[in-house]
Amino acid sequence: MGIEVDIIFKIAGVGIVVAFLHTILDQVGKKEYAQWVTLFGFIYILFMVASIVENLFQKIKSVFLFQ
Repeated sequence: MGIEVDIIFKIAGVGIVVAFLHTILDQVGKKEYAQWVTLFGFIYILFMVASIVENLFQKIKSVFLFQ
């Protein structure tokens, strides 16, 4: 019932790519685009975490409601 390791690697991979793109865009002088990339990366990871939490609540519901 533990969390799958590949999800952690996906989150870390997205974080690394977003950090790389943010640094590149910031050095080029496109600070607005760098902020948008960071925001979209955060939203993407937020949806990934939301799906994990949803699965957790479904498991808890199935345990306690015997469904």
